Amino acid sequence: MSTQPPADVRLESVRKSYGDVVAVDGVELEVAQGEFFTMLGPSGSGKTTTLRLIAGFELPDEGRVLLNGTDVTRQPPYERDVNTVFQDYALFPHMTVGDNVAYGLKVKRIKKAARTKRTAEVLELVRLGGLMKRKPSQLSGGQRQRVALARAIVNHPQVLLLDEPLGALDLKLRQEMQVELKRIQQEVGITFIYVTHDQEEALTMSDRLAVFNAGRIEQVGSPAEVYEHPRSEFVAGFVGVSNVLERAQNGTTSRFTVRPEKIRILAEGEVAEPGAHIESGQIRDVVYIGMVTRYAVELDDGGTLMVIRQNLETTSTEALEARGQRVRLAWRPEHTYAIKSGEEEEQHE
Repeated sequence: MSTQPPADVRLESVRKSYGDVVAVDGVELEVAQGEFFTMLGPSGSGKTTTLRLIAGFELPDEGRVLLNGTDVTRQPPYERDVNTVFQDYALFPHMTVGDNVAYGLKVKRIKKAARTKRTAEVLELVRLGGLMKRKPSQLSGGQRQRVALARAIVNHPQVLLLDEPLGALDLKLRQEMQVELKRIQQEVGITFIYVTHDQEEALTMSDRLAVFNAGRIEQVGSPAEVYEHPRSEFVAGFVGVSNVLERAQNGTTSRFTVRPEKIRILAEGEVAEPGAHIESGQIRDVVYIGMVTRYAVELDDGGTLMVIRQNLETTSTEALEARGQRVRLAWRPEHTYAIKSGEEEEQHE
């Protein structure tokens, strides 16, 4: 007999259509208690609709939504033990930071002393302890996002849903908030389900992630598993750079992917390590990005590979001068991973 607790969120064959458009197509998913789970995919892939189905803002045409083992498929949002953080913050502009955070506690008729204590604790957690009396208009974008997060977790819901909450922030602040969100999630122990189209966010914060495409989940796994071992060409291209090659060997054609940081550009006359796979080609394009340079190499046997090289001693001028040069590329066989094409995936289904 299993002693494992039920999943905090379980979706069973969930389907949702809008007219002729199938937004969510038979999604099966389990999110464990205390997990930071990310739903990753491009616009229109079904990830946000799936989040709204969990929240109760949308009802599925088919299938079931379970929270902590209880079927909530037809329950309205206010009866589900979940809170949602949106990209636009949705703060009350006329209220102070403290009143915004305490609002949910007030609705639940928590006594004032307990509200004040809990609000102060949560604001300290999100590092806004000294800003309780300020109005949202007096805060930066990152601070307003922290207030929205504090308001969502103050009631300690079973599940916190985050719909691209960092999308309005600049790059540096977004990267800082990624670290902060993970820290907060670990401290409060609430299950986070995070929606994003940003692969870096997904890889940085997630315990596990699901890659969505055309209303379906292409792959679920840890960030390392999904990045290193993509199950399909779509995943290989969306989570990282799509370095997909097709090669004939022993009468059969195989397709495989190799990540750009695993490929070495051999120096002239350099001997590759034993067993390495070697391809020759010409550098078609060079993009200098400060810490690294990206090289697009057109291979003699067909296909193009993106290669990343750290700029340990290379200047931008030296990197850009490599355009047009003949090169040899090498990588270890264990750094390649066989993938299925879209047609093979459909046949497999």
